[in-house]
Amino acid sequence: MKTGVHIIVKGSVQGVGFRWFVEREAKKLGLNGYVKNLFSGNVEVEVEGERGLVEELVKKLKVGNRMSRVTGVQIKWLDFEDKFKGFQIRF
Repeated sequence: MKTGVHIIVKGSVQGVGFRWFVEREAKKLGLNGYVKNLFSGNVEVEVEGERGLVEELVKKLKVGNRMSRVTGVQIKWLDFEDKFKGFQIRF
């Protein structure tokens, strides 16, 4: 079953390669969507794909890369809309 998810990652997640980490992991899992920095200092991720693979990415985001320090993750599950082609970093 395919699904979508909107995620806000909080903590020390800007300026530490976090967006590139998310892009790499999402592409490895074959997920589509985007990642971008927010003015608040948080990172926004929206992704679509097979539910099990999306859940796997969510687990990785809760841990982060070795330079980041994730302190919280807000998750909102969405209906699958097939609105993304590939995965990208948005600036």
